[in-house]
Amino acid sequence: MESRTIALVGASPKPWRPSHDVMAYLLEAGFRVIPVHPGCDEVLGVACVSRLAEIEEPIDLVDVFRRAEHTPEVAREAVEAGAKALWLQSGIVSAEAREIAEAAGLDYVENACTKVVHKVALG
Repeated sequence: MESRTIALVGASPKPWRPSHDVMAYLLEAGFRVIPVHPGCDEVLGVACVSRLAEIEEPIDLVDVFRRAEHTPEVAREAVEAGAKALWLQSGIVSAEAREIAEAAGLDYVENACTKVVHKVALG
């Protein structure tokens, strides 16, 4: 995984949620992770934003922990924000999100966990 700045959509302050665990892992691995969660002040000590458009730095990867029906809108926001890639977490598949992302030239992954893939890549 070459991405350094990751916007984590659906980040949760609740430690039992998968997004919380993955965010903690990515931070520990040295990534810059920006949690995206409306109505949430911070996750793991990192200030939250409500939307991708609020991020004022280049986004390498948008990592999505939202139900499939929400992912086309996230894909459109990722394109508008200038992200380089869109990643839908394990169990999330969306032909429409894929179409939006790929039409805009974003790299696209679905139904895979960034934490698991990163660990495997490390060997």
